Amino acid sequence: MTESQVGRPVSRVDGVAKVTGEARYAADADVAGVTHAVLVMSTIARGRVTAIDTSKATTAPGVLGVFTHQNLDRIALPGPEIAFLKRFLPVQDDQIRHAGQPVAIVVAGTLEQAQQASGLVGVTYQAEPARVVLADDMGEAYVPPETNDGHNDYVRGDVAAGLAAAHTVAEATYTTPLQHHNALEPSVTVAAWDGDRLTVHESTQAISNTKNALIQAFGLSPENVRVISPYLGGGFGAKGPVWPHTVLAAAVARQVGRPVKLVLTRAHAYTSNGHRAETHQVLRVGAARDGRLTAIQHTVTQQVSRTEDAMLNSSEPTRILYACPNVRSTQQAVRLDLPMGSFARSPETATSHALESTLDELGYALDLDPVELRMRNWSAINQDTKVAHGSNHLRECYERGAERFGWSRRDPRPGSMRDRDGLIGWGMATAAHTAGGRPGSSAAVTIGVDGTARIRSGTQDLGTGTYTVMRQLGAEVLGLRLREVRFDLGDSAYPPAFASAASATVPSVGGGVVRAATAARDQVIALAVADPDNPLHGVAPDQISVGDGDLFHTERPSRRVGYRQVMRRHGRPIEVTSEAVFAPMGYSVGATFVEVHVDPVLGRVRVRRVVGVFDCGRVLNHRTARSQAIGGAIWAIGFTLSEHTLVDPHLGRIVTPNLSGYLVPVNADVPDIDVSFIDQPDPSSPALGARGFGETPATGVTAAIGNAVYHAIGHRIRDLPISQDKIIAALS
Repeated sequence: MTESQVGRPVSRVDGVAKVTGEARYAADADVAGVTHAVLVMSTIARGRVTAIDTSKATTAPGVLGVFTHQNLDRIALPGPEIAFLKRFLPVQDDQIRHAGQPVAIVVAGTLEQAQQASGLVGVTYQAEPARVVLADDMGEAYVPPETNDGHNDYVRGDVAAGLAAAHTVAEATYTTPLQHHNALEPSVTVAAWDGDRLTVHESTQAISNTKNALIQAFGLSPENVRVISPYLGGGFGAKGPVWPHTVLAAAVARQVGRPVKLVLTRAHAYTSNGHRAETHQVLRVGAARDGRLTAIQHTVTQQVSRTEDAMLNSSEPTRILYACPNVRSTQQAVRLDLPMGSFARSPETATSHALESTLDELGYALDLDPVELRMRNWSAINQDTKVAHGSNHLRECYERGAERFGWSRRDPRPGSMRDRDGLIGWGMATAAHTAGGRPGSSAAVTIGVDGTARIRSGTQDLGTGTYTVMRQLGAEVLGLRLREVRFDLGDSAYPPAFASAASATVPSVGGGVVRAATAARDQVIALAVADPDNPLHGVAPDQISVGDGDLFHTERPSRRVGYRQVMRRHGRPIEVTSEAVFAPMGYSVGATFVEVHVDPVLGRVRVRRVVGVFDCGRVLNHRTARSQAIGGAIWAIGFTLSEHTLVDPHLGRIVTPNLSGYLVPVNADVPDIDVSFIDQPDPSSPALGARGFGETPATGVTAAIGNAVYHAIGHRIRDLPISQDKIIAALS
């Protein structure tokens, strides 16, 4: 019996390279003659530059150039089809849109020389009063044009009638703060020109987007731009868009005539890499006496910049998840003098937190168990599109999760569960996130004369295991052993692929791998059955199976031949390039259960247990999938209990631009995390039944923590993070 390559908990194939230092990240690129760039950032949040004195910096040791809006070449702004979130390029005019905006770029022979010279640039400003506090400008909220897939003001049914008909209505206001990504690897660009040819080593989640942006910015031919990104030290959405620093690095490299490396400092990343925008959310949720939802009204107001109004805290779960006939989801924007928000891991987390927390409040009002409340409102279809989910085992997630957690032992009365050190709380919530394919992802499969396979795609692995699972998919379809398949990524010279975002890589790139591998396998089968000297000569192709490196007759397995023998007789490689078939937008779901311990004296919250059961279609690799679930839970702990970017309300400057002031979870904050999967294929997925998953887990853990805190202390804390001072104030 042949061994399936899919589903096995295979160790990451890139793991050894990473732990031994062999893996080469963008900043490690070996580029001859490289110089170093450092950004000079604005110290005001709004106004204009009136003068820049670069004389001291220009004459400093090792300096090759100091570039400002006065001497940097004009650069074309890439079109709106490029995910270039800032719809302006800094260092192109004298206007200041936010504190920490680049106003000059210093290029020198060494990093130390560039850093020293950057401090010698004198900038004079004409400052204007800045608005940086969302709460102060709520009266200026507006609904942007329908740029968010038509969902900025979404209505189905009659919400007013649904609320009027409800037995119980839960009303709540939740806020989530501005938050940052803090990837281990900072954003990096190494740009090198050779005439009109541009090569960029980039820490990016979107190689193809980056290439297209550079083509437009510099008016280049596609064949003259190459973007390389074989390894990524985390991205979490921050490296999804094409940010200005990438284009600026390429621009100054062209002007100095030398390769340029630009590495964002941690502080610079807080204003140049995007963030999760602050939100203010108002919900009204009505239900009949039996808990069936009659109406949901959800208004989300979030911060945007002065230059654009892209809103990325999507209210998708409100529209899609639960069976409710009357829904209104309104997404409002408030323009502030702050950097533009960006994709952040699980963008729906902010809105899911508010929705799932309000449902918990509704459950208490109805005296209905929160699991049962969600079971009664389960939906087999996408409530927005009315199209059935490819598969939906959410009810089984609830049941299995409750059993694994021991939910039946929960005393529902707030404050009723204790130990000798404090209060115990149990909470749960639903996890749900988009998980379907996106168009434009391709893969090339080459079967060599030695019978091994090489698969290539211009995708990227931001640490989720793409190198590994794509190799498993290819091996499974081709019928080769894992060691006989190689998967290459991280180079725009390979077939293009969608960004590593929206949990779309598995169904998108995976779909392309499956399609190309299928076509290549079929060509090898055709060679075998057409060869008079082959044991499979004359067998119908649909009677041929593959496995363990062989082709064999399905009904008579002893009649077989190896890939190597077939390809040696053929004498030349077979190569196939295919694009994934676009599949309907998938949806991965799960149920999360959390236990917290609250110290009523110190106000300290400890997450003691997390149990998550997930339905993400077929699991390609149980080890990497579990890792994603653990990572999502850790993100959620930070989101809920500690992470909060602080902005000076007068100056508009971020005052926590480092990991000493911005608190992320550490190992001591992370409890035992129990992860399991339904592991049933989604028939609508082109990737052998697998859906995207990486962003799903965090969307449920945040509210589960908040709901557990309420169960522990009997007070609902609706403003994140749930910090110690808020616990103490609630219990005072």
